[in-house]
Amino acid sequence: MKHPLSFAPFSSSRPRARQLTLLIALPLALLAGACSSAPASHTASNKAANTPESLRLLKSLEAEIGEARCSSDAQCHSLAVGAKACGGPEGYRAWSSQHNGDGKKLQALADQQAAARRAEQSQGGMMSNCAIEPDPGARCQAGRCALRPRPAAGASAM
Repeated sequence: MKHPLSFAPFSSSRPRARQLTLLIALPLALLAGACSSAPASHTASNKAANTPESLRLLKSLEAEIGEARCSSDAQCHSLAVGAKACGGPEGYRAWSSQHNGDGKKLQALADQQAAARRAEQSQGGMMSNCAIEPDPGARCQAGRCALRPRPAAGASAM
């Protein structure tokens, strides 16, 4: 009498453990292949659709800022980005007037990005730490604009 788990691909000389392993592994492999067979373009479009608008605008803003090349501190400026749920920006980016002129286009992008961030926070019921993010200002460092370092906690401005 044949074993109930035996069928043509398996000979009776194979160990039973190997037969059971193959019986379990084959359906799992087929299932995994079926789950991962989504076209690459479909996956890429899902990622784009799931990217928050504020993040897309922030990346666009950073691309517009570019390398922020400079030859003096006077060409470097800081720009508030994002929005905290209880008000104020989430942070700052350094930019160069050598490349971006008066910065009106950057400011418009930053305003759009902050509005998108506020809308996302409102829709998601998000909260923030409400800490004030002071504008650090920017300086020319090694030929590129960079944010000035923040003073150490407890350091006096005097």
